Amino acid sequence: MAPYSKTKQCLCLCIFLCCISFVFARDIPNIQIRAVNLGGWLVTEGWIKPTLFDGIPNKDFLDGTQLQLKSVTVGKYLCAESGGGTIIVANRTSASGWETFRLWRINETSFQLRVFNNQFMGLDATGNGIGLVAVAKTPGGSETFQIVRNSGDSSRIRIKAPNGFFLQVKTEELVTADSKGDGNWGNDDPSVFVMTNIGGPKGEFQVTNGYGPIKAPQIMKEHWSTFIVENDFSFISSNGLNAVRIPVGWWIASDPTPPLPYVGGSLQALDNAFLWAQKYGIKVIIDLHAAPGSQNGFEHSSTRDGSQEWGLSDQNIQQTVAVIDFLTARYANSPSLYAVELINEPLSPGVTLEIITKYYSAGYDVVRKHSSSAFVIMSNRLGPANPTELFPLASGFTGSVIDVHYYNLFSDIFNSMSVQQNIDFVYTNRSAQLSQVTTSNGPLTFVGEWVAEWQVTGAGKLDYQNFAKAQLEVYGRASFGWAYWTLKNVNNHWNLEWMINNGYITL
Repeated sequence: MAPYSKTKQCLCLCIFLCCISFVFARDIPNIQIRAVNLGGWLVTEGWIKPTLFDGIPNKDFLDGTQLQLKSVTVGKYLCAESGGGTIIVANRTSASGWETFRLWRINETSFQLRVFNNQFMGLDATGNGIGLVAVAKTPGGSETFQIVRNSGDSSRIRIKAPNGFFLQVKTEELVTADSKGDGNWGNDDPSVFVMTNIGGPKGEFQVTNGYGPIKAPQIMKEHWSTFIVENDFSFISSNGLNAVRIPVGWWIASDPTPPLPYVGGSLQALDNAFLWAQKYGIKVIIDLHAAPGSQNGFEHSSTRDGSQEWGLSDQNIQQTVAVIDFLTARYANSPSLYAVELINEPLSPGVTLEIITKYYSAGYDVVRKHSSSAFVIMSNRLGPANPTELFPLASGFTGSVIDVHYYNLFSDIFNSMSVQQNIDFVYTNRSAQLSQVTTSNGPLTFVGEWVAEWQVTGAGKLDYQNFAKAQLEVYGRASFGWAYWTLKNVNNHWNLEWMINNGYITL
């Protein structure tokens, strides 16, 4: 029995070593990803394609638009006292957070107004029905107002309350809804306000709710079928790229009838992308760019009004996990599926390390339920956070990737940098940052977003070429790869297609 026993032991050892080799082989990508993001396609970003919003009536009154309202008679700003939870007054000489109202659009003229602490302005139900308060956490009829603009000066408005009367400022401490609103538009009419519109997000929620349920489906389906087409995948494959990172929104999992204001059709577009990717030998990274409630309050996560409300409940996290489950199950058998990114750019401190760790663990498990080979990408948090904070979690997973985004933008330190200083920053600072998150026995690293754009004015073509070359050289050391933001954009340097066609970047 001794020879048989030794043979059996050797066989078991070989099987064990093969298993170990297989497990660790899955952590090593068989290609280095050289990708481009298909931004602005299945998740709207207004700055990428501003014309998408052109046909919206009252397009400067979209969800999340921030208004500051100054009474013409007392010369003071309307204010939610204490930021909300009590009365509305008009006694502030300057406008800040408490004096800023965020619109929730009902239609092109009717709105609900959200205040600093997230309550909604409405009629005081406990008084005589004409007082103004900001106490409701969920808006209804009593919190729905109409905004009437002066045809001769659109910055002058009246606000019609749900009782049929207009707001008026009787004193700095007394704002009521009992004016007929039939006076002139001059400075002696207490129902007139001078409006300062300081803008707001222009994302998927704004474009679909702006057009409304009748027109939005037509607009979005035309956009999805024309913005990215099969020829783009041919271009990608013939220009030194081997993958696409495709941002999607959580509502795609409810296609063809997602909750309003979202419209169906983006899932068919994603299906098309997988077919084109297979035809042209392109790998696909599915990126959950917009999670329910918004993980960062930015337009690219489809926030309604700039609020960041993702991850605040177990139900919300499970809803997000279900989206990952749906997407992975749908595409697990596609040879083009290369990776699933569980969420894009969660923002700290709103998204805590505890919350994101809980979600990433659950998200990893559902990806593995359907695929043993797809890489699982975990985005580092934006804002104050340790760049290696996900290592303890991700190192315990096979096929895990940490996503970092590097832009020489969005920070004051870049405002006065010269061409050479920007290039030096890439070679020195970015190189060190990438090395910090790259280890031999930890998760892979992915520079999931970067761009050859900066704050430098008057830079020439050679300057851009050298800046792009520096980034390609440094980010080429990322163990998983990199992805340029983005393929198409009205801003040329953010448009990789334009950059390649015009010789600004060579891959």
